[in-house]
Amino acid sequence: MSWIDNAFGIHAQALSFRSQRSSVLAANIANSDTPGFKARDYDFQDALKSYVKGGALSLSNTHRGHSESTYGSNYGGLLYRVPTKAASNGNTVESEVEQAAFADNAVRYQTSLQFLSGTISGLRLAIKGQ
Repeated sequence: MSWIDNAFGIHAQALSFRSQRSSVLAANIANSDTPGFKARDYDFQDALKSYVKGGALSLSNTHRGHSESTYGSNYGGLLYRVPTKAASNGNTVESEVEQAAFADNAVRYQTSLQFLSGTISGLRLAIKGQ
């Protein structure tokens, strides 16, 4: 690892992962009334464990404007959410659950962003020698 990777730690990868998760959760919320839509989410704990073991999270485009996780077999990837109550039309989105997950993810995204911002400010001061 380079000294920059050491300074940023896992927060740079977590930021990218949280951004991708926000897109998935927003799609779930947007499709809460779509018949047959199945809610999806990532297992962040599995992805984090895999990253700590030496992997890396990567995102790629499958089509211009579309993004999808491209985890190796150890990351788990995008999973279907198991609902506590499914709608009669086959939709598994529970708006309250999705909104809570989205809010939690946003707070964690902001935390990683603030950590990275502080680290960059510290590095900038060290480079300037002030």
